[in-house]
Amino acid sequence: MKFLHLSDLHLGKRVHAFSMLEDQRFVLEQIAQMAQTQCVDAVVIAGDIYDKSIPPGEAVGLFDSFFTSLCAQGISVLAISGNHDSGERLNFGQTLLARQGVYLAGTFGEVMESVKLCDADGCTVQFHLLPWLRPMELRERLGLAESTQQCAVQAALETAEWDNGARHVLLAHAFVTAGGTLPEQSESEIVPIGGLDAVDAALFDRFDYVALGHLHRPQRLGRDSVRYAGSPLKYSFSEARYPKSVPLVTLGTCGEAVVQLLPLKPRREMREIRGTLADVTSPFVVHAGDPTDYLRVMLTDEDELYDPQRALKEVYPNLMRLDFDNTRTRTAGIDGMEAEDMAQTLTPAQLFAQFFAEQNGKEMNEWQHQAIDRICRRMEETDEAD
Repeated sequence: MKFLHLSDLHLGKRVHAFSMLEDQRFVLEQIAQMAQTQCVDAVVIAGDIYDKSIPPGEAVGLFDSFFTSLCAQGISVLAISGNHDSGERLNFGQTLLARQGVYLAGTFGEVMESVKLCDADGCTVQFHLLPWLRPMELRERLGLAESTQQCAVQAALETAEWDNGARHVLLAHAFVTAGGTLPEQSESEIVPIGGLDAVDAALFDRFDYVALGHLHRPQRLGRDSVRYAGSPLKYSFSEARYPKSVPLVTLGTCGEAVVQLLPLKPRREMREIRGTLADVTSPFVVHAGDPTDYLRVMLTDEDELYDPQRALKEVYPNLMRLDFDNTRTRTAGIDGMEAEDMAQTLTPAQLFAQFFAEQNGKEMNEWQHQAIDRICRRMEETDEAD
């Protein structure tokens, strides 16, 4: 059995006011071509298909064309919701789509959904679909001792229908640690608060392969077959130096998983340059790379500059960020990244949690975290509906 492992597409996302839709279309076409070239049986998507719970129509159309192209090749698609998705909306049409080989799990029901596929040798692989869980909403139904992701995921896994004669693949969207070791994160992700979102990888020991989503940096956790695919595109400058790839997983007859990382080429690269305005706009620097790349420029000029952004955009039309690093900014204690990155990475719920701690001298408890999360989600959906 061969399959591609994707996650964190974030279709419809904007980065520093730039729409990434055409970049996403470009990379999804690459992935569809990879799937055909590698003769895969399936493509699995471990959550955060969309960037918002109510995605723009263009993003929905892009996902539709992507899985339609895969189905036309006879390739199955299995996808779960992430914390950015609306699970209820993702469930729409799932029964009809399943007849075409597209299996969607947006919300958790009474038991964890699973799909059985056969490879060319007639051997069965059982894919278990574990969407993003909201422990507060599942506490009574699953009898959770605490409203934490660890408890919720453990209880959900216990509902799995298990075929002893099959090989087993889990799709999950969660913040996973390996024996207490934290995974590598990027600035474009929502970081967990107070340890409530952390799930230990030991819960997944009986699965042959675990396809994780939630973190944008591709990485393994503990063993090579417990893996974050990472986002297919760079969504922050903290990812600028890290290439993107797609794991191609070959599952042997005895359950051994061989992973090969297939490199992705972006429509436009994301990179950083640093120097004085005269230096970074010189022909030598401009043509050292593609000037149409997405750029963050750090200017080191000590003198005051008149409209440097305009001068930069004349040679770098896709300038995303302009920061300064000079005696004045260092004396003022300003980190060129700090203020904007905080605004980019913290959700309203996390900003409220910081405010609560500053005002009360203590962290919110788990019930308060879950309550604020629900309120913020309702506000987001109401705003977007208007």
